[in-house]
Amino acid sequence: MSALPAEMTAIAIRAPGGPDVLVPRRFPLPRPGEGEVLVKVAAAGVNRPDVMQRLGLYPPPKGATDIPGLEIAGEVAALGAGARRWKLGDKVMALAVGGGYAEYCPAHESHCLPVPRGLSMVEAAAIPETFFTVWHNVFERGRLKAGEALLVHGGSSGIGTAAIQLAKAFGARVVTTAGSEEKCEACRRLGADVAVNYKTEDFVAATKAATGGKGAEVVLDMIGGDYIERNYEAAAVEGRVVQIAFQGSPKATVDFRRIMLKRLTHTGSTLRARSIADKGAIARAVEAQVVPLLAAGKVKPLIDSTFPLAEAAAAHARIEASAHIGKIVLVG
Repeated sequence: MSALPAEMTAIAIRAPGGPDVLVPRRFPLPRPGEGEVLVKVAAAGVNRPDVMQRLGLYPPPKGATDIPGLEIAGEVAALGAGARRWKLGDKVMALAVGGGYAEYCPAHESHCLPVPRGLSMVEAAAIPETFFTVWHNVFERGRLKAGEALLVHGGSSGIGTAAIQLAKAFGARVVTTAGSEEKCEACRRLGADVAVNYKTEDFVAATKAATGGKGAEVVLDMIGGDYIERNYEAAAVEGRVVQIAFQGSPKATVDFRRIMLKRLTHTGSTLRARSIADKGAIARAVEAQVVPLLAAGKVKPLIDSTFPLAEAAAAHARIEASAHIGKIVLVG
């Protein structure tokens, strides 16, 4: 590591609070641990969990850095002990346990993927956290199959835009919700069969209408609150509801008889606290099933906007205002 700098610029969270608590600071250069690589970051994705961490509501796992940022793309700059898959200079996109809002970030070698040909570093940085989350929850936990219907909430978000495209690529029908006609139209352009403006339409009725009265076999929800009971209404018999976040309330009053009457499954997951092996297994599945689609141009992350690393506060202001369609990315 002798050719590398001793220090780097990264984004610190001064104290829990609004976007303005994100400030650039100088940090010692991190060293890659056992089985890790150090990535010189070209771009880093901005995600809702970063906002939750900034607010003090989603602390990093024990031993992880306080620097936010869960997905990056860049070049391998150093190898930790036992790291063998990658060599110096390889271009990778990686899931990080934190530390992505920085000039350099360590990642476990098994959580890195090759950057598909034809993808920019900005696009590559929009993939790991988002596509790992969608793959695991929609296809592994939700078991979505060709010919089934997926109801995905927040269709114009990073997660939503990825879920629409992947579901269509694997032969499913897609119903999605979004908060404006502009966002609904963006979802349709990505392949959504039906896009529902949740401010003016009832997504339960729209889902039933789009599926001949059956309902959706899989529901991907990041809202919670009163959506939980409505998801049960919108779900098909033997449907699977997968919870990945609570932008509303994590608590709700629900008539659970629908679970019995429809034989529903309600599951959910988080990614950050999972074991290295768990995340590595998801990475291998994404590499096998999704990277070829990215390389072929059949699926592509939708980029809303980019901000310089030092302007992370402005990026957070945009995501919190829900002004974005697709992914927000920080660039070095």
